[in-house]
Amino acid sequence: MPYLKRLIDLKTELLSGKVLIVYGPRQVGKSTLLEHFLTQYAGEYRRDSGGNVLIQQLLSSKDFTKILPYAEGYNLIALDEAQEIPNIGDGLKILFDEMKGLQIIATGSSSFDLAQAVGEPLTGRKRAIVLYPFSQQELLGLYNRHELHEHLEDFLLFGSYPEVILAPTRSEKIKVAEELVQSYIFKDVLAMDRVRGSGQLLDLVKLLAFQVGNEVSVGKLAKEIGANAVTIKRYLDLLEKAFVIKKVGGYGANLHKEVTSKAKYYFIDTGIRNGIIGQWNDLINRNDVGALFENFVVMERIKKMAYAGDIARHYFWRTYDGQEVDLVENRPNQLTGIEIKWKARTNVHPPKAWQDRYAHAKFELITKENYLDFIA
Repeated sequence: MPYLKRLIDLKTELLSGKVLIVYGPRQVGKSTLLEHFLTQYAGEYRRDSGGNVLIQQLLSSKDFTKILPYAEGYNLIALDEAQEIPNIGDGLKILFDEMKGLQIIATGSSSFDLAQAVGEPLTGRKRAIVLYPFSQQELLGLYNRHELHEHLEDFLLFGSYPEVILAPTRSEKIKVAEELVQSYIFKDVLAMDRVRGSGQLLDLVKLLAFQVGNEVSVGKLAKEIGANAVTIKRYLDLLEKAFVIKKVGGYGANLHKEVTSKAKYYFIDTGIRNGIIGQWNDLINRNDVGALFENFVVMERIKKMAYAGDIARHYFWRTYDGQEVDLVENRPNQLTGIEIKWKARTNVHPPKAWQDRYAHAKFELITKENYLDFIA
């Protein structure tokens, strides 16, 4: 498979004149993106890995006499897995402040670790972007729109990680997806800050996987798992910062009528979700197709808008008497309610309470027949 152009252009992003931080899940293609960029880079560069003990010692030392000579003679410093380097933010700050014009790219597979490390030292000095699994827009470099639609079931079942897309058979796609689950949960999340109750965290991930598309409360999750609410909140935060899930909150201003205390949790990748519960049945033999399709559409829409720099916030909307809208997109000067239905229907209209309260809002119905226009 040829190199698929990603929608993140590192050359353009570096024009910001700031330290470029590229977050993203493990095995999502950050190193490949960086390598492809470096093959076309015209200046002198140095590329290192945060897993290198010598690099860890040097860049975490805060010693100007060691750090500055490290970058001397280079136009660009590129660091893979930068979260492995203690106090990396201080090291990057020294390079940025003392070596004017030096370009710096740092990648990391955990926004928790790397964001913690670079947050305060690089305030006002960094540009942070997220690289997701392949988006449908990016896969237009491999398929035309008709072929993308033909492969929809594969995307819903196995997701769109690069290795999964490359895998030639169904059994290999499943194997890769299950290995990614192990990497995600056991390597990244369980290695994070203060995760002691690994059994509880895994129970939480499975519970979320079975409730995709449903609103859940922290209190109910805590009760079902047998943990306190503080622990559940912390685990949810860690799972989001490790790029396992994406939180979507409730939209509304009328607290007496609109549900805003609960949230929906979507998985960054549907293959990860299915791997967590070990469910690889064909769509025809499943009862969760609607939830899978909703997860897929929401995440693809988020990818599309993030890569385009399109500012929007996403919510769900529901009233206490049961009227609901699957997704609310709040953009500057435009509010849109979006219903996501696997099976095409012609009689879907905005709920009356939505029309009454948000008469100015647009309303869209997204189905398996028209979803590509919405996400690609």
